[in-house]
Amino acid sequence: MGLSVPHLLVVLAIVVLVFGTKRLKTVGADLGDAIKGFRKAVKEAETDQAEPSGGLLSSAGAEERESVR
Repeated sequence: MGLSVPHLLVVLAIVVLVFGTKRLKTVGADLGDAIKGFRKAVKEAETDQAEPSGGLLSSAGAEERESVR
């Protein structure tokens, strides 16, 4: 027992009547920006993992080792 196309259209019409088209455009734009930011963060995380370990953590560890000597 799922939702058919006519049911979804009725729900969409009610949502448009309740929130209005201007508000829905704003929500859609905000949702799009959030998805875009999420994809960018995932891509950056993947490239960070692919790079050899020479980032901030390894250089901080080297400084610590030198200060101990």
